[in-house]
Amino acid sequence: MKPSRRGPLALTVVLLFLVSACTTRADEPAAVTPYGAYVGYEPADVARLDALGAWLGGRPPRVGHVYLPGDRWSNIEGSPGYLASWASWRRSDPRRLFVLNVPLLERTEAHLPDGTVRDELRRGAAGDYDGHFRALARRLTALGVPDTVLVLGWEMNGTTYTHRCAPDPAAWKAYWTRIVRAMRSVPGQRFRFEFTPNRGRDAIPWPRCYPGDEVVDIIGMDAYDAPRGLRFADQVSEPYGLAAHVRFARAHRKPFSYQEWGLYENGDDPVYLRGMLTWFARQRPLYQTITDYCPHGVWGCRAHPRSSAVYRSLMR
Repeated sequence: MKPSRRGPLALTVVLLFLVSACTTRADEPAAVTPYGAYVGYEPADVARLDALGAWLGGRPPRVGHVYLPGDRWSNIEGSPGYLASWASWRRSDPRRLFVLNVPLLERTEAHLPDGTVRDELRRGAAGDYDGHFRALARRLTALGVPDTVLVLGWEMNGTTYTHRCAPDPAAWKAYWTRIVRAMRSVPGQRFRFEFTPNRGRDAIPWPRCYPGDEVVDIIGMDAYDAPRGLRFADQVSEPYGLAAHVRFARAHRKPFSYQEWGLYENGDDPVYLRGMLTWFARQRPLYQTITDYCPHGVWGCRAHPRSSAVYRSLMR
C-alpha cells in the first residue's frame, strides 16, 4: 500500500469524511456492527474470544474468525481438528457468525514464482482442484456450520500468497468461479463467499480480480495501518481505498466487511483506531474482526496502550 497523488475528487472525499467524523459523537459505539477478532485458532482460543468481550465490558463478540493452513491440500480440505471447537462455538448461539479464510492453493506462503502461480491458477480454472473444495464443503456441513462465511484467496491483489491474482487475472477469476460452484453443489450448504483484497492498489487494482456478482456474496477488505506515514484520511481517499471499497460494494449491491484490520507500520496510532471505528459506526459493515496479536492488536498485544484505550472506549 503506497501513498498516492490526491486530485480534486480525492480531496472532496477526505473533506466529506472529516465532516462526518466531526459530527459523530466521541462516544458513539462501534459495537453496533457485529464484531470479533482473530485471537488464535486452537480450541483454547475460543475461550480467549469470550475473554476479549469481558475485557471490553460490553456485548460479547459474535464473530469467530480463523484460517485454514495452506501448506497442503489435506488442510485446505478442512482436516485441522480445531474446526470442531469453532463449529461448536458457532452452533451454541444462532446469532453468531463463523468466518473461515480458505487458501486457493497449497504451498500458499512458499513465495513461488509467477510462472508457477500462473500454471496452478490455470489448473484450478480447468477443474483439477474441485474435489478439494467439495471435501471442505462436506466437512463444514457435517460439523453443523453450513452457513460459514468463506473468505477465499484473501489479499489476492498483493504478493504475499501463492493464490495471488496478478500472474493471470482471467484464470484467477475462472478458478474462483469453479470453487464456488463446486462448494455450492454439496447438499445442505448455505455458504457465503467473500472476496477480500488488501486496501489500496498493491500489485494489481483489486477490481480486476473481481469474479462477478453471481459468485460473490460479500465484498471485504483487509485494512491495516500502513504504509508508514499514511494518514487515516488518505487511507479513506486513496485509489482502491476505504471509500472506493464501500462505493464498489454498494454499486454491486453487496454487503461489505473488514475481516482483517489493525495497527501495523505506524505503531501505537490512536488516530487510526478512532478513524476505523468511526468508519464502522457510520458505514455499518456486515461485520468487522480486528487481528489481535502483535504488531496489530490492542488486547493481546500490550505494546499499544493509547490505541487500546480508544478501542475499549468506542467498543463498549
